[in-house]
Formats: sequence, C-alpha cells, structure tokens
Amino acid sequence: MGYYPRLRDLREDKDLSIRALSDILHMQRTTYHNYETGKRELPFELAITLAKFYDVSLDYLGGLTNDITPYSKRNN
Repeated sequence: MGYYPRLRDLREDKDLSIRALSDILHMQRTTYHNYETGKRELPFELAITLAKFYDVSLDYLGGLTNDITPYSKRNN
C-alpha cells in the first residue's frame, strides 16, 4: 500500500476538505489533490509537514508501518 490512501484518510479523520487543507498548506487544491491521488509524487518536505500536522510517523504516512505513533513519542 502506498501513502496515497493514507493522505486522504488522515485528512478525512480531521474533517478537512481538500480546499481547507490546501489553504492551510498554502497551495493550489489541484496540486494537493494530485498528491492525494498519486498523480504527483509527494515532496519529502511536504511529507514531513504533513506528518507533523497529523502527528503521525513518516513510516506510517509512507505506508511502511501501521504504527501511527510518531518516533518522538515512542518509548525507546
């Protein structure tokens, strides 16, 4: 599984529309929509921004794990 479905799920979990999130991120709606649908690759900087915004790990955002806990909040 790629990160595309996770982007939509996380956005919907926060009850945000694409319009609202793209306004928060200061980008065009179509640009964000293309990230969410996989038509465009998500830039790493934006992935970091979204992981912080949603308070999830980059591994979760990228579909590498189902553990949503950010690394900074894990007990090492």
